[in-house]
Amino acid sequence: MSAQHLVVIATGGTIASRRSPDGSSAPVLGGGALLHGLAPDDDVRVVDALAADSATFTLADMQHIVDAVAVAVADDAVRGVLVLHGTDSLEETSLLAAIQVGDPRVPVVFTGAQFTADDPASDGPDNIRVALAATRAAVPGVWVAFGGRILSTWGLSKLTTDRADAFGHARRDAATPPHATGDVSAVRVDVVALPPGADDIHVRASLAAGADGIVLEALGSGNTTPTVVAAVRDAVADGIPVIVSSRVPRGLLVPSYGGGGGGADLAAAGALHSPTLRPGQARILLAAMLAAGADRDAIAAAVEGRAPDRMSVPRRSLLW
Repeated sequence: MSAQHLVVIATGGTIASRRSPDGSSAPVLGGGALLHGLAPDDDVRVVDALAADSATFTLADMQHIVDAVAVAVADDAVRGVLVLHGTDSLEETSLLAAIQVGDPRVPVVFTGAQFTADDPASDGPDNIRVALAATRAAVPGVWVAFGGRILSTWGLSKLTTDRADAFGHARRDAATPPHATGDVSAVRVDVVALPPGADDIHVRASLAAGADGIVLEALGSGNTTPTVVAAVRDAVADGIPVIVSSRVPRGLLVPSYGGGGGGADLAAAGALHSPTLRPGQARILLAAMLAAGADRDAIAAAVEGRAPDRMSVPRRSLLW
């Protein structure tokens, strides 16, 4: 292996999957097989961190992947890191890496595939080629290479299930993820879906289950019902942070509606409105902030993509 090399962290996902005779697919290829013919063997060190469908990834699994990224970045011989990841939770793990690794000295690039390795339309090899080029471009940061594009992690979400160009941003946003360190493995943050006319049963069930934080997948610009607002008020009074996001995939969220169950009412009840992050990434951000010991002011600043008025957790844990 050359003195300066790339680290490729394989985690499974569609990019590593083949179809069985019954038509189902499962990850069966390791990182070495996926890189064969795409990068010189002496230029790459492969770490097979996981081999699973990313829909199954717990926060502990995501932490395991990000820890592997951090180890690679800390090695002066490493000039770039490539993470091969399933698309179902790629937006979450990549954001956790951006938060915890912070401003890495080398490029960290996540990629995956929409179509299995044995599919005639497999997009994995092309995504790996683009990702490898990005890791060699010497542009530090955490990125996602997909569908021929290089994307920032903040506000990223999977927008389609059947196209190679699968990812996009809820809104173009210049916000930078906070730098927060702390193991998210033991943190529980629930996402509660709120259809029209929602009652409070799922919010209160999360509280009863011991959730450390809650993300609401609300309607429109972050709206729900008066019943849910009352449950949120109780959660906040008990010290449980609540972030409001939306099931709408794109656009800026503004808590402007009243009427008892609107976004303005949720804000008055103590919920924090996420202007950009959709539920999956809002969950990761909240988990990371809680793991870092952040208080309400720091969490609010992070959700809104701004610096807090004061340092709310120790500098060793959260840098802005």
